[in-house]
Amino acid sequence: MPWTPPDPDAPLRIAYLTYRGKPHVGGQGVYSRHLTKALVDLGHHVEVYAGPPYPIVDERIPFHPLPSLDIWADPHPMRKPRLWEWKDWTDALEHLSFATGTFSEPMAFSWRVWRELRNRRNDFDLIQDNQTLGWGILKLHQEQWPILETIHHPITVDRKLELEHARTPWEKFGKRRWYAFTKMQTRVAQRMPRILSVSENSKQDISADKGVDLDKIHVVPVGVDPDLFLPVPGVERRPGHIVTTASADVAMKGLKFLLEAVAKLRTERHMELTIIGKRRPDSHASQTMTALGLDDCVNFVSGVPDERIVELYSEAELACVPSLYEGFSLPAIEAMSCGVPLVCTTGGALPEVTGTHGETCFQTEPGNSDALAATIRDALDNPELRAKVGAAGRERVKSQWSWRHTAIKTVDQYRAVLDEHAARVNGAG
Repeated sequence: MPWTPPDPDAPLRIAYLTYRGKPHVGGQGVYSRHLTKALVDLGHHVEVYAGPPYPIVDERIPFHPLPSLDIWADPHPMRKPRLWEWKDWTDALEHLSFATGTFSEPMAFSWRVWRELRNRRNDFDLIQDNQTLGWGILKLHQEQWPILETIHHPITVDRKLELEHARTPWEKFGKRRWYAFTKMQTRVAQRMPRILSVSENSKQDISADKGVDLDKIHVVPVGVDPDLFLPVPGVERRPGHIVTTASADVAMKGLKFLLEAVAKLRTERHMELTIIGKRRPDSHASQTMTALGLDDCVNFVSGVPDERIVELYSEAELACVPSLYEGFSLPAIEAMSCGVPLVCTTGGALPEVTGTHGETCFQTEPGNSDALAATIRDALDNPELRAKVGAAGRERVKSQWSWRHTAIKTVDQYRAVLDEHAARVNGAG
């Protein structure tokens, strides 16, 4: 009997997978939380399977935590697990893979979720995988699960930038080993029938880096809640105060160049930098701060709710996204939605997302602290232009992005996946 997809207007049953999902800092957790809620708001049934750190999910959504060895957990990332911690073969696989020097979370999570879902085929219409791209995801595809794969940007870009910024041959060797998992992700991506990405820039880079046909990749931008991320009345902006987000201490985020820019500007004016993220004493950022004498003017804030992040943006004269590359940048549109003028680079999809320099944002070239300092200086010296850019940036976000819009467009992709799956399994494609 031919397999038929659900009726075009019928609610869908979605298994949503994310191998990790920090709730407030890091795109995967924010994307997972808001997209799944918006899907339920549209009337669909969603169940979330996730590894630690776990995302926050709406109370209407069944949540299936899949514990791991949590090798990368704070406050001791890259800890060495003990053999007695092994509960089953997936833990052994995670540990042994980690022992080779690579990031083992995506591969191990993919096998855990395969084990959970293999007997639940009749409970769901399809899977959305949020960039796991592990062997277990490929196994689910081979077992005739319809899958929409989500790739925010190719992690091979992270790998390239980390290798370029490695300070010693030994560090470069370690980075090569750590990013070995990207070979698995590339092979799995090439076998996925339909891929969702978040920007045209990412679409092009995924195709180029992973060898995926452009026709397989479809763009659905991420969203923002403009009723949450909005200017806070009565909050005064602090002179020289800049807010940035650093979900990870990696070269791609460009934090080093922002710190260098702040150090330059500090010689001529009062400067204050708030970093939304956790400080690690042995990180590159901490070492750079100490070397530049910035410990007294840089403040880290972590584990705070969205409402506090909104307040921080409202207290700042500028927000900054200094990244060398972004596949989209949730922090950029969240800051713009709050009405704070944004300084960003032209790395990756940032121009596509943030608009025109001097109109909806202030842009500068990536990886150049002198240029970044000059752009920040110009913005701080022009309060009238800064106010216009902040207001125009908020209007740009309000007119283009919402999580409801993201969910509606994602459902369109679900239905396309189901139609293509029907054609394949019924012998028509």
